[in-house]
Amino acid sequence: MPKPASTWLPPALPVSTASLPSRKRHCAGNGRYRTDARQLMACDPPSTRHPITPTLKKYQRSAKGKTMPPRNTKSCIICLLGVLPLFGLTFSWPHAHNTTTFEPRLDAENVDTVPIKSVKTSVIGQTISKIHLTEPHGHDVSFTRIRGKRLTVIAFLGTECPLAKLYSARLETLAQQYRNHGLTVIGFCSNAQDSQQDVTDFVQQHALTFPVFKDSQQRVADQFKAVRTPEVFLLNHDQRVVYWGRIDDQYAIGIKKSKPQRSDLKIAIDETLAGNKVSVPIAESVGCHIGRLEIPVPTAALTFHEHIAPLLSKHCINCHRQDNIAPFALLDYDEVAGWAPMIREVVEDERMPPWFANSKHGNFKNNAKLSPAEKATLLGWIDLGCPPGSLDAVANVQIDQNKPAKSTWEIPEPDEVFFISDHPHTIPAQGQVEYEYFLVDPEFQEEKFLQAVQVKPGNYSVVHHALVSLVLPGDTSPGIGNCGVLINYAPGMQSTKLPPGMGIHVPAGAKFLFQMHYTPNGTQQRDRTSLGMVFADPQQVTSVVRGGAIANVRITIPPNTDDHQEVANLKIDRAVELLSLSPHMHLRGKAFRYEAFFPSGHREILLDVPKYDFNWQLRYLLEKPLPLPPGTRIRCTAWYDNSAKNPANPDPQTEVRWGDQTTDEMLIGFYSIVEKR
Repeated sequence: MPKPASTWLPPALPVSTASLPSRKRHCAGNGRYRTDARQLMACDPPSTRHPITPTLKKYQRSAKGKTMPPRNTKSCIICLLGVLPLFGLTFSWPHAHNTTTFEPRLDAENVDTVPIKSVKTSVIGQTISKIHLTEPHGHDVSFTRIRGKRLTVIAFLGTECPLAKLYSARLETLAQQYRNHGLTVIGFCSNAQDSQQDVTDFVQQHALTFPVFKDSQQRVADQFKAVRTPEVFLLNHDQRVVYWGRIDDQYAIGIKKSKPQRSDLKIAIDETLAGNKVSVPIAESVGCHIGRLEIPVPTAALTFHEHIAPLLSKHCINCHRQDNIAPFALLDYDEVAGWAPMIREVVEDERMPPWFANSKHGNFKNNAKLSPAEKATLLGWIDLGCPPGSLDAVANVQIDQNKPAKSTWEIPEPDEVFFISDHPHTIPAQGQVEYEYFLVDPEFQEEKFLQAVQVKPGNYSVVHHALVSLVLPGDTSPGIGNCGVLINYAPGMQSTKLPPGMGIHVPAGAKFLFQMHYTPNGTQQRDRTSLGMVFADPQQVTSVVRGGAIANVRITIPPNTDDHQEVANLKIDRAVELLSLSPHMHLRGKAFRYEAFFPSGHREILLDVPKYDFNWQLRYLLEKPLPLPPGTRIRCTAWYDNSAKNPANPDPQTEVRWGDQTTDEMLIGFYSIVEKR
């Protein structure tokens, strides 16, 4: 692939050390460690062994990352009312073009068809006679001059949309591959919240050699009736739309396959070049809604500064802020209003905020779910056109929310910080990344008690989750499923800060095993995740917090089954109190439940997750510690969908067993308990 001109070269990926506070001592990991975790083992020496005896039971045995300065809200509203001049389209257009060899067309007859999207206003078959284009300096650009001689792909992109980032490289590949065959790709960024500078940065970051225009007022998006990003339209030599929809089926919201099963756009290109009718003219696109600003109701009862900003601050800002895991920030009015269509979708579908516990069972102090009143307020505000309220109040809210954080740590300044490796670890731009394991030796010569502990990703944009377990001296088969989790990180998860008198026990000579799950975001990235800890005074610790795992390593999930069930049981042998629960499965995980069977005969559902989502490795913190007397049995029940109905399923034809990678499966019920020292 050719490099763009020098002014368009993407910046080098720096190793940021500015966020690393001063420390007493640093210790980096001494290498990666791969394990298959086939065996359950006790994690503490005999004197401190967990009060739990594992028993296994087989059930149903069967064969944008940056915050933009607040824009002038008054000007935005006036512009929407049509008082300011119309700006048309501006674009970012790289230079040199090279060509690549033609790849033979796919045989569409041998590929399963995609369900046709029912759209009354489909543009399939319509002729696009004119598109008005304007470069950043105001000069008109002729669409006839830049369109392809035989085919033109119109691609709607978003600078912060995760799927648009992943598919930008795929579009670049297609542009290069078919350039000699008369095809041109033209991109449009139609989001109201994407500035011209955002578009320019997007082109540079992804090294795109095809032109990408800023569709300032969604004129082109409206002309094509485009809904999402990424969404593509294929025009033939007569400028007639012959295909509309997704690029392929490798990526979707929450889904990343190792490779596409159907390359819809490529097949449509091959069929059209061969003079054939496109076999599947519409394949529903998935991704982010195009941000279209509406004229707000002037005298609305709900406003951004009074009602929405506090709600977002409570439920969303922890992730949706600068340089965090969320794909875009929600720190100012213009960003929030631009993302309003997408906010509506994820709130109505209850995908956001991420919370999957059945409200009928258990009370949890970190419950992130919107209350019915909060949900009605947010959706009602969007229905009213996203009224800003007082302009001065909006500006004050934006300024306050954009203040830099006082510390990069949620916990107090750590006494010790340990990194996964001496040097940053590289994450590829695309594809599936297998779990990476890093074994870190803190070189503790005496036991430690942790008052606070936090896993801090070095690059939030690619760290899906991180699990850290203790590996004790002499442990010959360490694994995440063996000893439980000392601490974990997942988007939205809080760090651990214990009250006075409590401490997490780390024996002398113990090591830390990091399980890192990375998710590519469209450009090569680097990460150096760290573990920060604040020590408690051993003389002040009266109660010890321990982590454990209720696991079944003998699971076998038959192929083509959509509701397979497995269980694991653990028995309490001395009095403890339960603090937290965290279910763990992989891509075929469907539902998970913890149940307690007390010696008295009482049975209680501790946590019920009816719709498990692998993308969110949440820890559920009990509102109050739950006493578990000796003889209590905890049962974890897991359900799996290994059928074609599961869109995340790598292969429904395969029998699945325990394994570390996401294509394997696990049944682990992580937990934490506290007991008197």
